[in-house]
Amino acid sequence: MEDIVGEGYEAKGNKYVIGVDYGTLSARAVLVSVGSGEVMAESIYAYPHGILRRLGETAAGVISEGEAPVGVRGDLPADFALQKIDDYEEALYDTIGAVVRKSGCRAEDVIGIGIDATSSTFLPLSENGEPLCRVEGFRTNPHAQLKLWKHHGAQEQADRITALANERKEKFMMRCGGRVNAEWMLPKLLEIAEKAPEVYEATDNFMEAGDYLVGLLTGEVTRCMCHAGYKLLWNEDDGYPSGEFLKALHPELASLHRKLKGKELRVGACAGKLTLEAAKRLGLKAGTAVAASLIDAHVAVPAVGIDGADSALMILGTSCCMLLCSEKLAYIKGISGCVKNAVLPGLYAYEAGQSAVGDLFDWFVRNCVPGSYEREASEKGISVHTLLSDRASGLAPGESGLVALDWWNGNRSCLADTKLSGMILGLTLRTKPEEIYRALLEAAAFGMKAVFEEFHKGGIAADKLYACGGIVGKNPFMMQLYADILGQTIETCAAEQGSAFGAAVYAAVAAGGQKGGYANVNEAARMMGKGGGRRFEPIPRNVEAYKSLYREYKILHDYFGAGGNEVMHRLR
Repeated sequence: MEDIVGEGYEAKGNKYVIGVDYGTLSARAVLVSVGSGEVMAESIYAYPHGILRRLGETAAGVISEGEAPVGVRGDLPADFALQKIDDYEEALYDTIGAVVRKSGCRAEDVIGIGIDATSSTFLPLSENGEPLCRVEGFRTNPHAQLKLWKHHGAQEQADRITALANERKEKFMMRCGGRVNAEWMLPKLLEIAEKAPEVYEATDNFMEAGDYLVGLLTGEVTRCMCHAGYKLLWNEDDGYPSGEFLKALHPELASLHRKLKGKELRVGACAGKLTLEAAKRLGLKAGTAVAASLIDAHVAVPAVGIDGADSALMILGTSCCMLLCSEKLAYIKGISGCVKNAVLPGLYAYEAGQSAVGDLFDWFVRNCVPGSYEREASEKGISVHTLLSDRASGLAPGESGLVALDWWNGNRSCLADTKLSGMILGLTLRTKPEEIYRALLEAAAFGMKAVFEEFHKGGIAADKLYACGGIVGKNPFMMQLYADILGQTIETCAAEQGSAFGAAVYAAVAAGGQKGGYANVNEAARMMGKGGGRRFEPIPRNVEAYKSLYREYKILHDYFGAGGNEVMHRLR
């Protein structure tokens, strides 16, 4: 755990909210002034077990690869991504307690708590609300664990759901661009029903991690329409996919509606009040408002001050998620969902993105960089990423003769195919590491450009473009590439922890105006939002140079990803 405390804190006469953001490998919390939007304290908690690679059974339950290999049943499949719910629970109490303690804030001055999490990251619960992975007989069953968003074991199920839904002309397919993504909840539920029917039968409630954590604080069973809408095909008019459709998918899924307990809440709604037990553990006051949970990317929209239509936000980290709010409802091929009222009141919020961005660059640094580069970076006191970026910045667009496809973890949008894989074209005996690194950075930006092109085809454009996330502050060279390739000015978020800050904004709405918070998300975004970070303006000569290189990327994109050649599927 790492604690960061702001300066100039004065609790008297002010109100504060706490936001907790659950990422792929860590959680972070911020304590924010409701009036000024100033971050008063931060805390970061890395999950001790990370992503599980093996499962075993000990007295303590599930173990990970780094622990004593007692009872290990072998490595998990490569497309599995499981985590320990224990890490999430400990992070909740650790980070919130830390920001309260380190800031010196009075308990009665904290008026709300907000939580966001990656999605669909969910777990099965027993009848008494206990995670099934803690129940005897299920501790080593991989399908009883917390399944992370990047679990890709359900691609076959996603394809079958897509085929059946299109055949039946299900209305929900318009809102997800005609394809169901393997990262969503429904394919993973079908995977459980088919591969672990005993887990499906024993589950009383399938819950997103964010909703589960809200329940720990409030004792209430709720689910946010943000998770339900984007990851389980729910909407306010029709609810979940019909029982008839689910039964046609698999007989066991006919009972799915009974295993999705909890009323769907709009964003900014108060999911419940902090229980006495939770308040004691956190050093807060019982009865404090707890907001309905949100998806980690979506929650960042008001964090940058977006309070209306026609603005887009890219959240750049392990993966990339892009949110674009609009008054229009349109069909956009292969998007990750379109839900009304799930981010800003009255607006449709479109989601799209990429499954590997930071993960892609980390892969290259871990596996492909010579020792001489690592030594040079160490001698200079900088990271290998910084060294490669510095060297790559001296190259002109296209100088290396390389172009790459960014599908190291499949494609999220707009091909929605997790079985696609990465590619680098143009390698020679003269190719240097920094040239490959730059090609990978460019590929990530090209992938986002392809996403925006699909939105333009649907008649939706972003007048303003914002960015937040870990990469934004760490790699300005990458951000300049995005501006040049997209041909658009990018304004970054001034809050370092954009998603955690956004969760705090929604907490202020859940608390309500009478308690010192805000009446709605739009008002909270205007008053608390932290746009006004660094601006990246496109460089005209680079914009022109990248147009020709992008054409080459798009030829490869369509040939290998849109049916021209199925070689990537065959190789898998």
